[in-house]
Amino acid sequence: MKRLFLGILCLLAINQQVLLAEPDSELANKVTVNGHVKDAANGEELIGATILVVEKSRGTSTNVYGFYSVSLDPGQYTLVYSYIGYKSVEKNIDLNSSITVNIELEEESLLLNEVVVTSTKPNDNITRTEMSVAKLDIKSIQRIPALMGEVDIIKAIQLLPGVQSTAEGTSGFSVRGGAVDHNLILLDEATVYNASHLMGFFSVFNNDAVKDVKLYKGDIPASSGGRLASLLDVRMKDGNSKNFSLTGGIGTISSRLTMEGPLVTENTTFMVAGRRTYADVFLPLAPNRDIRDNTLFFYDLNVKLSHRINDKHRVFLSGYYGRDIFGSSFARFGFGNQTTTLRWNYILTPKLFLNTTAIYSNYNYYLGTAEGEPTSFVWNSFMNDYSLKFDFTYFLNSNNTIKFGGQSTYHLLSPAKAKGLGDNAILGEFFLPEYLSLEHGLYVMNEQTVSDRLSLKYGLRLSVLQNVGNNHNQYIFDENYEAVGSIYRKKGEIYNTYPNLEPRLGVNYTINERNSIKSSYSRTVQYIQQATNGAAGTPLDIWFTASPTIKPQIADQFAVGYFRNFFDNTLESSIEFYYKDMRNVVDFKDFANLILNEKLEGELRIGTAESYGMEFLTNFNLKKLNGWVSYTYSRVFRTIDEINKGKPYSAISDKPHDIAIVANYEVSSQFSVSANWIYSTGIPATFPTGRYEIMGTIIPLYSSRNNFRYPDYHRLDVALIYKPKRNTTKKWQSEWNLSIYNAYNRKNAWAINFVQDEENPTKTYAEKTYLFSILPSLTYNFKF
Repeated sequence: MKRLFLGILCLLAINQQVLLAEPDSELANKVTVNGHVKDAANGEELIGATILVVEKSRGTSTNVYGFYSVSLDPGQYTLVYSYIGYKSVEKNIDLNSSITVNIELEEESLLLNEVVVTSTKPNDNITRTEMSVAKLDIKSIQRIPALMGEVDIIKAIQLLPGVQSTAEGTSGFSVRGGAVDHNLILLDEATVYNASHLMGFFSVFNNDAVKDVKLYKGDIPASSGGRLASLLDVRMKDGNSKNFSLTGGIGTISSRLTMEGPLVTENTTFMVAGRRTYADVFLPLAPNRDIRDNTLFFYDLNVKLSHRINDKHRVFLSGYYGRDIFGSSFARFGFGNQTTTLRWNYILTPKLFLNTTAIYSNYNYYLGTAEGEPTSFVWNSFMNDYSLKFDFTYFLNSNNTIKFGGQSTYHLLSPAKAKGLGDNAILGEFFLPEYLSLEHGLYVMNEQTVSDRLSLKYGLRLSVLQNVGNNHNQYIFDENYEAVGSIYRKKGEIYNTYPNLEPRLGVNYTINERNSIKSSYSRTVQYIQQATNGAAGTPLDIWFTASPTIKPQIADQFAVGYFRNFFDNTLESSIEFYYKDMRNVVDFKDFANLILNEKLEGELRIGTAESYGMEFLTNFNLKKLNGWVSYTYSRVFRTIDEINKGKPYSAISDKPHDIAIVANYEVSSQFSVSANWIYSTGIPATFPTGRYEIMGTIIPLYSSRNNFRYPDYHRLDVALIYKPKRNTTKKWQSEWNLSIYNAYNRKNAWAINFVQDEENPTKTYAEKTYLFSILPSLTYNFKF
């Protein structure tokens, strides 16, 4: 109760500080100009567009729904609307009373040639309060060489400093030493629990259906919580309100098609995007007869419907539906995500904006064998989230933008339901009890400009987890993690509550137009975690909630950075240092049993962790050459009493050195060349260091936890993009993309196993498995 009371006091203190930023008498004389900023070609709202009031040398930017609001004294003003890659618009207004001004910006002809990691104006990376944040331009992602010809958002963010791939070809990523499950991935505000397709070689994000991508590596806004390391916020397109259009691509392994346009009038728009691989089409041609009848493919579908009721009300309905299917003569396997988001935007006053969202998210998978055998079985698992959230944005004045709101989520996790198949099945039915819980969050935050040089972003989040009974036994464990009893939990009974306060603070001191120093602090709390023993995770990994036995994980992160631009903002550079302290970190005992284990909590071991590092990034945006260079030095260690004899050991995400070089060169108006080179330290591993024999059986003797490393990883990818000369009388546009993955044929280790020599059982040798040698792909992209 003391902590809750302290939280209420902090909220009141922040509100009082903000409201006193400008006297009430001055506020009463203000008038407001607000509206939406859109793309003139398709009517899409532009997120983060800049509105500058020339006479005040200050302004604001649009929120994630393209809405802005500026309060000024009555008078005549010049407003400049700008967005990266678009022509700026200058608007002269006579502001005697509050008005609405909606603006449409036109694209510049050079937009497709730019590679932009972040910023909405030339020196926005210097002036904005945010740090440890990357905003990816969708058209830039399309220039990056693609694995198997499929452009991928997650593969693109793995090229940024502080973000590391957990294994080759996978969609799993680690941010500043965090685990895969420490990342909150949102698609139109709905949680995506497994962002991979085809065992991780593709992600669930269809680039043609995405409008905006933003990655928070540490400076996570108070409006979001539930994960320790990062927030990946992905927003779908709303749909073209001007014209009907088709976008798609035909590749060597998959094809995609996106349709969008107005429905009857510009007030209602739709977007439908579909994608499917056809690897299964070629399996009958395989030389190996055993795999000719196999099934291997994925599909996904993005849909969105938007309707503008009037200038104050907009409604959005969006969804994602995807599935992976694997099948052979002896086994079958599948998994998929489904999300549905219903949003209502309401402009309550010229200064107050409300977004109300209802969310459904589902992740499910199954594993089974062919029917007809006594051992035939099927195993199903799923998890559902039902959420309701309210987000308010209050544009108090040109110096303060206040955001506040709350969210409640009902989690239903079903770890496993397994049963035998057929009349002769020897296996009965088995199931693990479902985890039920409620997770709540209340937040308030303010973005405040104190002076021309100093700006702040501060906030507080109050998060709460409540465990809910489901007519099952809750096991009780002793200090040795042995089950010593159980307590029956009735359905609907709230039997445990965890409240936590999560303060956030960001400071930006602008030295001049080309230099700034930033710092941030954030506390994050994670109530749901994943049970996995691998680096990248698999679709079968089990999620579980905090409980009376397992406390929520907590992280405190501190960061400081220096930002500098050169050569008229064509070269942006930054260096950031961070330190993260983590408590109640979950790891697993040696030889843990994670599958179909109703006493899973007994396999867990709890301790602390720390990560620290340095991130360097240089963006260059020259006339024909664009790209970035990033270097990351990072370390992450865990200390758990029952593991490694209580001594600190490297976490699986501990890769000290990581380098990425990304470049795009425009040879001519029709040809461009792209390349990226990646290097990283090998991942930690536990290898056998000796062996002993018991009754003729060779038993390996392993090293301490993660005491060895895989070989260092490096790879070069290149791409040639050809755009046929466009006929201006036709709407059809197209391009060819030839990508070569792993151009110099580096055989990077994907797995290392130790095998006993069949001819000489006294000898053991290491066997390396690698996934790809040189892998070319060809994709034809089109737009109409």
